[in-house]
Amino acid sequence: MKRNLLIMLFATLLLSCNNKDEKSDAFGNFETDPVFVSAESSGKISQLKVEKGQKIAKGDVAALIDTVQIDLKLKQINAQKDAVIAKRQSIQSQVAVFEEQIKNLKVNEDRISKMLKDNAATQKQLDDITGQINVIEKQIESTKTQFTSVNKELEVLNAQKVSTEDMLNRCKVVSPTNGIILETYVEQGELATPGKPLFKIADLDKLTLKVYVSGGQLPSVKIGQNVNVVIDKSETENQTLPGEVTWISSEAEFTPKIIQTKKERVKLVYAVKISVKNDGTLKIGMPGEISWQ
Repeated sequence: MKRNLLIMLFATLLLSCNNKDEKSDAFGNFETDPVFVSAESSGKISQLKVEKGQKIAKGDVAALIDTVQIDLKLKQINAQKDAVIAKRQSIQSQVAVFEEQIKNLKVNEDRISKMLKDNAATQKQLDDITGQINVIEKQIESTKTQFTSVNKELEVLNAQKVSTEDMLNRCKVVSPTNGIILETYVEQGELATPGKPLFKIADLDKLTLKVYVSGGQLPSVKIGQNVNVVIDKSETENQTLPGEVTWISSEAEFTPKIIQTKKERVKLVYAVKISVKNDGTLKIGMPGEISWQ
């Protein structure tokens, strides 16, 4: 009798375990899509403001590349601009002087023209003043042509300034997103080159649970579908979190090698990604399982 009771108890426990396993429809691990941040310019890293595990906001300056040479070039361009602007002002002053001379000559021209009518002046006097006016007008036209070359020179310097300021801005390495610094690959004082990662960042507010489902389960899975995500809370308790299906693979693949048995690994399955809001308990690589709602 006692033996039969033990057998019944064992069977009940086994059935209970099997029922618990059947509640989960797929298994996988949590992952995230990290961003590898690189410098856009080459040079010595004068400041490195991030370290592993640090929170950072989008737009925060994470590192600064040495800007001495670019600052010097920018000062040189500004000095050249000041010289060109002074040159343009000098040309404008010359034109103003010529215009004032013409104004005075025209007053005399008008006076002599009236005197000529009264035979108090000669035609030659009038012609001389008219000739002087024509000469100065041509000098004005010639001087104004210098504005074209000066303005072109100023345009070139403005373009160089914009380009140099862009290079200066690229010396600031800013965070492209909110997240946590997962890894740093350089130290302050080292040389940075374009394309070489400085650090790795990821937004851990939401993690992705990547699971694998069989072909028979696939018709039950849809983009945007809400699912229950189950994780281990303790050795004896589970915790359930809401999740949403965000991606379904269009091609079948063999079950990944992380699956324990060879028999399971040779099965064809479809990868599915579930987005899960992280309340702080989820970690990259943590196992999880899902059940359809």
